[in-house]
Amino acid sequence: MTSLAAQHQDTGIPAVKLTSRGDLTGFLMQLTATIGADSYMLVAILHDQDKSDARILASNWIYDAIELAGHQLIANLATSALAVAPGIRPRGIVTAHAPALGSVLSGEEAKLLHVLGHCEIYALKLNVGRQRLFILFSAAVPGQIDIGALMKAQVECCYALSQAPALVAAASMQDPLSDRERECLFWVSEGKTTDEVAVILGVSSNTVNSYITHAIRKFSASNRAMAVATAIRSGII
Repeated sequence: MTSLAAQHQDTGIPAVKLTSRGDLTGFLMQLTATIGADSYMLVAILHDQDKSDARILASNWIYDAIELAGHQLIANLATSALAVAPGIRPRGIVTAHAPALGSVLSGEEAKLLHVLGHCEIYALKLNVGRQRLFILFSAAVPGQIDIGALMKAQVECCYALSQAPALVAAASMQDPLSDRERECLFWVSEGKTTDEVAVILGVSSNTVNSYITHAIRKFSASNRAMAVATAIRSGII
């Protein structure tokens, strides 16, 4: 399998070092212009029981567009079957053709996006360590985005973000936990067992385990120790 560094080298795109949110914004704005798009949105997908939600890490969508579209619609776009991994030719979502994309967009949602100027949208998966990230690029005119440049930009995003794990963590993990999930992780970090946490919070042990499991998923961690370490590094507990 070709390494990410090798893929990046093959694109001929110069390396980018991201050290701040300002760097991230400037980097994404430059990529957006390079591929011929008008808008970008970098999102992390958070899972809470059976529902997925989008946490926006960086975007130049206007505030009203985000509020009108809603985070659930953004999550649906990012995780749709049209979202592709690096190396796969992407297919655009043309909002004028929404009736043929019932599993992705409803007619009303598509009409709203079209009115807001997101007439063609590309959803791309980003391989960034253990993070589950996606980026949406959109344009007001279908066919405006250069597909070849878009595929190179996807690899460049993966590479640049992979070199800045602390920045990605700080952007994507700003309070992703519920109060109960945070409390459970805090007491676990203090060395308490599941049964002891249950007594402290006045809930059952099964409920404590459920909260901790949700926290583990949100952090894309493999176990509770990793979830606790991530929460501490991110200043959440």
